[in-house]
Amino acid sequence: MTRILIVDDHPMVAQGIQALLETYDDLHVVGTLSNGQDAIDRVEELAPDVILLDLNMPGVSGLSATEIILERRPDTRIVILSMHDSAEYISTALSHGARGYILKDVPTEEIKTAIDAVLAGDRYLCTGAKGSLDPPTAGGREVLTSREQTILLQLAAGKSNKEVALALDISVRTVETHRKNIKRKLGISTTAGLTRYAMEHGVLQGTGEML
Repeated sequence: MTRILIVDDHPMVAQGIQALLETYDDLHVVGTLSNGQDAIDRVEELAPDVILLDLNMPGVSGLSATEIILERRPDTRIVILSMHDSAEYISTALSHGARGYILKDVPTEEIKTAIDAVLAGDRYLCTGAKGSLDPPTAGGREVLTSREQTILLQLAAGKSNKEVALALDISVRTVETHRKNIKRKLGISTTAGLTRYAMEHGVLQGTGEML
């Protein structure tokens, strides 16, 4: 039985999806929530296998919720529900860790198809979604997520993985994973190289420049 969590600030949308999914014997909807913060707070309690998550919600956005949830429960599959079909929205969601992206006007059976695909370890884009599976790039380099930028700042300031983990209330293993991804994205193999990159791009001065 696959455990599904629905997170959408439009009650009619959430209830409609729940009614659909409850017609499948292999799916169990463990809850419907209306914002990203609730999803973060209750993800451990509800222990969903798949989260259907709206992008635009009050408070914590779907993108931020995706990052934080995956830090706490890395095996959770997140499928974004959205009205936006632009390449920028789709690629950004995938780069934040979402395994799928479906538009809210898809045929109802396609939601089940998306769930089955991400459970099988695949990525899924609905037929109506436009854009590329490739993450957004800047100057030929993958863009760091907001969480990766935060961790880069901490590492560039000379903090150890353990110190970063304590500061951000995440596990050392999560920091190590982010550190590996940052090095891969930037093509940098040493901590000194990360510090130099951060200084050259204004990260240490807190300019807020997109990396």
